[in-house]
Amino acid sequence: MQVSKFSSINNINFSLLKNGKVVQQGNSSQMIFSFYKIIAFVSKYITLKKGDLIFTGTPKGVSKVEANDVLEAFIEDEKLLTVKVK
Repeated sequence: MQVSKFSSINNINFSLLKNGKVVQQGNSSQMIFSFYKIIAFVSKYITLKKGDLIFTGTPKGVSKVEANDVLEAFIEDEKLLTVKVK
């Protein structure tokens, strides 16, 4: 089992940039349900495997995306995802 690089999963910063501008920012401490509760619930219905993603909702800052927008997702300072909207 991999040891987490986070000191607490209840205090992880995340953000989303749209075309280089921060449009969403939050912290796992603001989540309504804990990671453990979410994983337990989802696991009742499907088998989760390494690499699976669970999308739970979004912090403030939701906005429209258009063709050619570039979205970049971060956890702490690590970029996890870059998507160019087509």
